[in-house]
Amino acid sequence: MKIVVLDGYTENPGDLSWDGLRAFGDLTVYDRSSLTDPKDAINRIGDAEIVFTNKTPITKEVFDACPNIKFIAVLATGYNVVDVAYAKEKGIPVSNVPTYGTDSVSQFAIALLLELCHHIGHHSKTVYEGKWQNHIDWCYWDYPLIELAGKTMGIIGFGRIGHRTGQIAKALNMKVIVNDGFKNPAFEAEGFEYVDRDTLYAQSDVVVLHCPLFPDTMGMINKESIAKMKDGVMIINNSRGPLVVEQDLCDALNSGKVAGAAVDVVATEPIKADNPLLKAKNCIITPHMSWGAKEARQRIMDISVANVKAFVDGNPQNVVNK
Repeated sequence: MKIVVLDGYTENPGDLSWDGLRAFGDLTVYDRSSLTDPKDAINRIGDAEIVFTNKTPITKEVFDACPNIKFIAVLATGYNVVDVAYAKEKGIPVSNVPTYGTDSVSQFAIALLLELCHHIGHHSKTVYEGKWQNHIDWCYWDYPLIELAGKTMGIIGFGRIGHRTGQIAKALNMKVIVNDGFKNPAFEAEGFEYVDRDTLYAQSDVVVLHCPLFPDTMGMINKESIAKMKDGVMIINNSRGPLVVEQDLCDALNSGKVAGAAVDVVATEPIKADNPLLKAKNCIITPHMSWGAKEARQRIMDISVANVKAFVDGNPQNVVNK
């Protein structure tokens, strides 16, 4: 059985092993494939039966040119890079990795928030640049320092990751309100209050996005929704970039309506030089790395191996196009 990994570098830059997949057949791993030219993927897939992708598109053209494909495995939770409907027409199951980053992504969301509250990286840099040793006072800070206890965090999208973020926020003595299309009675029993989106906007000191990108969430953070928020609100997004209308967030940051924002994702990735957030005040941007802890990536690898085994055994799991 031939197996091809089209873009394996971000999942495994060298600190993990592909041996679990190699046990199922002849494995070829490419670090990167073209994100725009389907011929690159077609040439690399060839007559392979199992194809792994992370961000390389598997389109109708790719499927038609590679008739030996029997199974597509996505090295991530999101699977929009695969034409899943056409795969279903052809009887090709597509599996993803539904849960691997709960702890890593929620931890990162809180790290982004704490960085907004304290600007630790900035202040450490100023010390190394000599500011402290030459300062007239025994201490200083260049940004307001923010205590989170007693403040309200509003989380939009309250699945596993949102829930874990909420648990950490509660440990910081924050009040947590949430918005989600599904109310989990177990979460309600823990004291998490479900509210409508406008109520969340009005009451939150911190708005955290942990929701999928759907038509009703596309551009949900925009000038209209921001206008409903408290003056001085902070916004955290390490979910999906297009949830935010970036020019509107930039304008709100520069006007002071939004006190600070921290994002690990942007609408177009890698980020473009003309992204308006690059010119916004008090905006922290990291390069889509929330998911990248070795422990989380090992879970991706383990679940991916299990996905292949289930397919080979005739009972594919985590199939997104049943």
